[in-house]
Amino acid sequence: MKQFEQMVNCIQGGGMDKQFKLLYGKTESRLNFQKDRFISAITAFETIFCDSLNEESEIRLLSVPGRSEIGGNHTDHNHGRVMACAVDLDIIAVVCKNNSGIVRIKSEDFSMDVVDISDAMPKESERYHSNGLVRGVLARLASLGYQTGSGFDAYTTSRVLKGSGLSSSAAFEVMVANIINHLYNDGGIDPVVMAQASQYAESKFFGKPCGLMDQLACAIGGFITIDFADTKHPVIEKLDFDFGSTDNILCIVDTAGTHADLNADYASIQSEMKHVASLMGHHYLRECDETEFYNSIKILRANAGDREILRAIHFFGENTRVTKLAQALKAGNFDLFKKLLIESGRSSFMYLQNSYSISEPSEQGISLGLALAERILDGCGAWRVHGGGFAGTIQAFVPCEKINQFIDTMNPVFGETACHCLNVRMAGACCIL
Repeated sequence: MKQFEQMVNCIQGGGMDKQFKLLYGKTESRLNFQKDRFISAITAFETIFCDSLNEESEIRLLSVPGRSEIGGNHTDHNHGRVMACAVDLDIIAVVCKNNSGIVRIKSEDFSMDVVDISDAMPKESERYHSNGLVRGVLARLASLGYQTGSGFDAYTTSRVLKGSGLSSSAAFEVMVANIINHLYNDGGIDPVVMAQASQYAESKFFGKPCGLMDQLACAIGGFITIDFADTKHPVIEKLDFDFGSTDNILCIVDTAGTHADLNADYASIQSEMKHVASLMGHHYLRECDETEFYNSIKILRANAGDREILRAIHFFGENTRVTKLAQALKAGNFDLFKKLLIESGRSSFMYLQNSYSISEPSEQGISLGLALAERILDGCGAWRVHGGGFAGTIQAFVPCEKINQFIDTMNPVFGETACHCLNVRMAGACCIL
């Protein structure tokens, strides 16, 4: 089709360089990589969906970033504050209306998702399947009064790392909402609404209860803070901070641990924090007075284990720390920001105790990664556990002059592709052509 040829020529000729630089950085190698990536996606879309295309078809290119948690480690489930940022690893989609009443999404390396948009009910057969996410997002947006249209075709390809705490599932959910937003609602759906619809789909249709941080960070972009004191109406703030001016690189290091059989470890954090809250007469630690908590530790120990007390100490400190992190960025004080990140990591290690599972004490990849990061970055960078913990990834802010040393230290220990160098992306879910 002539339209596809024009799109490819536009990309090859530099017609989208401005958009690509905003999303992925300005280096020539990054631009060339993204040009090839988008052209490959366009070609795949044309090949797969040629049956429903004609010269009147309007093709669009969309992008949704992954996200990285910055502060508020395991505070959201007790109505605390969190900080996150969008990153330049994203999911992209080539999309077009098909006017068939059917949604077809072909994701690279996965089978086609096919959903009848007239059926808005959760299905047991779609639990833990991406079809459920698609149907759930459509159903929720329709129930909120938005147009969900007459069907669409989409080809997606993602660079959001799975199992790395960058929220590949949230990026996919938000992409579905992003497609509906730009195909049928003229871009008028608020990013917060897209995030909430995505969370609803994951919880009610996919079958996995989840917080809202991941979806909000993917939808909004940049650095954001979220206050979950009122979970139905979280307070969200986007911070105007230029990470590119800091001469630092955000690194995620996969320490090659597995999240299998860690459900009990994750669940224990939430349940133990809530148990301490219940002993103080509340449902969540956010409702408790911190001074009263410290004054009551002797009494609390009689009914709660020491680990529960320590995890509550982490909550109170981390909840306050998120506010300090935001204030540091607003003041442009990146050195203070890094100091606070280190404090967050140490609190997670010492008090929250989610750097390794006590069921497998010989496997401490996160702890080892943190030790190596500290040896390189002490006095100039920052390092902390990333995401849920117990196994998986660490996060580090690495000065540019230290990046080669950092990579050359981490990769031989954890694998040749263990270290991933990212930029903070200011744009959230968007349509770029």
